[in-house]
Amino acid sequence: MDDRYGTDVLAGGWRDRGARVLARVEASRDLVVEVAADGFCGAVTRLESGLVELEDRSGRRRQFPLGAGFLIDGQDVVLIPPAPRAPATPKRTASGSFAPQDERARVAQASRIWVEGRHDAELVEKVWGDDLRAEGVVVEYLQGVDLLDDALATDPPSAERRYGVLVDHLVPGSKESRLAQAVERGPHGAHVLIVGHPFIDVWQCVTPRAVGIARWPEVPRGIEFKVGVCRALGWPSDTQTDIARAWQRILGSVHSYRDLEPTLLGRVEELIDFVTG
Repeated sequence: MDDRYGTDVLAGGWRDRGARVLARVEASRDLVVEVAADGFCGAVTRLESGLVELEDRSGRRRQFPLGAGFLIDGQDVVLIPPAPRAPATPKRTASGSFAPQDERARVAQASRIWVEGRHDAELVEKVWGDDLRAEGVVVEYLQGVDLLDDALATDPPSAERRYGVLVDHLVPGSKESRLAQAVERGPHGAHVLIVGHPFIDVWQCVTPRAVGIARWPEVPRGIEFKVGVCRALGWPSDTQTDIARAWQRILGSVHSYRDLEPTLLGRVEELIDFVTG
């Protein structure tokens, strides 16, 4: 036979048996609640000295003690103060810098960073995009360093409109090196900074480890570099779509500055400093 009184007549808690447990809800700002006693309904606007202030749709404000006596969607609840929030840990961007608290992009500056092609621009955006938006710096691509002179003549730089240029294969004696030296000696040299990495193509600026290969293959002269890389790695290379997919595979392996070669990292940081000077 069931003994509803239990075996111990002196045991505590008998008054609470069967009592309904009310949900405890933090009185966060804009939470809409109803006061059970008189039906006043409003949104939480502030907390002060154990009181919660509610504002109804007409703009009327009233204060009530925190605790029981409130309804949310017709259900009885207990309002409690919000738990203290731990200070947010500063977030790092993919470039390794600390992201600003206000992450809204600034209005674009007149100064620009120019890169040779779309792949260069996409790689810079992947790693430095947050930093560039915070500084208001736009990255544009030239479709080849050979077009640099024409771009400078069309839209000349100035002290207020400086250009930082990132080029591939900037090594002594290369075509890119000769073009850079000519610009630096020319009329626009004071407001243009040209830097580069030593690799033939920006693909090689991604570390082999990140891509999951032992090393970047050597491509014989006379074979287009990207096609040669794909063939050597056993990736499809017959169409432009194949090359695009190969690049997306490489770009997808980049998650932060740690996946890039140091010779590129320093040069991009140098350009950002120059154009934001």
